[in-house]
Amino acid sequence: MALSIFDAATRELTLFAAIFLAIGGVDDFIVDVLFLGALVGRRKGRRASIDELPAAAADYRFAIFVPAWDESSVIAPMLRSMLGRWGNGPYRIYVGTYPNDPATIAAVLSLGADDSRVRLVVGARPGPTTKADCLNTLWAALARDEATEGEAFTAVVLHDAEDVVHPQELAVYAGWIDRYGAVQLPVAPLCQPGSRLVSGHYLDEFAQSHGATLLVRQMLGASLPLAGVGCAIRCDVLRRIAEARGMPFDATSLTEDYELGLSLRALGTRCAFVRVAERPGGPPVAIRAYFPATISAAVRQKARWMAGIALAGWDRTGWARPWDLGDHWMRMRDRRVTLAMPVLAIAYAALVCWGLSALLHAVTGDAPPAQDPLLGQLVALNLLLLCWRLAMRTALVTHLHGWREGCWAVPRMVVGNYIGLLAARRALWIYVRLLAGGPLRWDKTAHQFPSMSFDAQSAVA
Repeated sequence: MALSIFDAATRELTLFAAIFLAIGGVDDFIVDVLFLGALVGRRKGRRASIDELPAAAADYRFAIFVPAWDESSVIAPMLRSMLGRWGNGPYRIYVGTYPNDPATIAAVLSLGADDSRVRLVVGARPGPTTKADCLNTLWAALARDEATEGEAFTAVVLHDAEDVVHPQELAVYAGWIDRYGAVQLPVAPLCQPGSRLVSGHYLDEFAQSHGATLLVRQMLGASLPLAGVGCAIRCDVLRRIAEARGMPFDATSLTEDYELGLSLRALGTRCAFVRVAERPGGPPVAIRAYFPATISAAVRQKARWMAGIALAGWDRTGWARPWDLGDHWMRMRDRRVTLAMPVLAIAYAALVCWGLSALLHAVTGDAPPAQDPLLGQLVALNLLLLCWRLAMRTALVTHLHGWREGCWAVPRMVVGNYIGLLAARRALWIYVRLLAGGPLRWDKTAHQFPSMSFDAQSAVA
């Protein structure tokens, strides 16, 4: 009797998980089909390279915002790399620091106080506040400089303190910023040595999101969430946002970059996700960086993303206009993680229960229950969709990072699921604390900048 009840409960768990996994799998499959269709259309024409852009970066004045809290170990080499790759030009780097972070302030000052390309900005309040609050401090400093110098900036470029910028990045912005309110470049994570599975799984996820999904969003005319790095926003657009709410970046948000992309859409401002080859037939101009190398750090980072996008996003950004079905679909995909992670946990639990059921039936000698045809069909469908997903991800990773990384895509998906499950639990607690009025803090992870030997090689790649 007890075994039959256990079998019935196992079947119900499996059926529940299979139904919702199938819905998510079909959703992903449709996105992949749209991407492949767009890819075929693009290959009928010739892909543009950086050499074909008509505008020059020297014709535009860019302000690069780098918010920095507890970044003394990476900020100096990052800034040296940025200055070396971009050289002299009409740009200025604004580095936001806090008065209670003297190590980061000293690291910025070590570059030389007389370099007009770098502007150290020390906020009035002790840190950490939020990343958006630090960006607003930089925006205020930019406004003061514009008033003093009588010369306006064209756009603000966002970067983190661990980013490896591309030498031709500003040239891409220059070629697109006149036509669009914001320009987002691809992010191509680097795999940290000794962390092939944890750090490496970011390669796979960004290959999927920035290699395919964002292109589909753009094709559908849906809102384009910004990544917070490798993006340029026109200053006149930021001024419009600042006029509406006081400051352009929402200091009460955990994911101000994502929400900024949706805000631009609400203003009727066109944004562009741009993949331009750095040379004919070469890889795209992209931003590179190390991502967390340990499970605990990856969980913290992803929990912040989940809490800000999938949970708080329901309350803060709402939905698109009723007739904008493409944007509704994409926002639903952004937020479905709130259901996807519990479903995934139930699916893993069902697998364990099936194994335990088979063992118990073998020990007791009882015949196993008859197979349910509907359940069998759903499981077969999910297996097909899983094979498709694995094949697509492997192909995308191989295309961007080579076949060796492509071979790791399948085992890293299991690691990514494990990190996602832990992050979902942490994200729920973050969200509950926010609902209870808890303070917002910059829950950042420790960063590492690639060695200068890597930097020198990649500069000419």
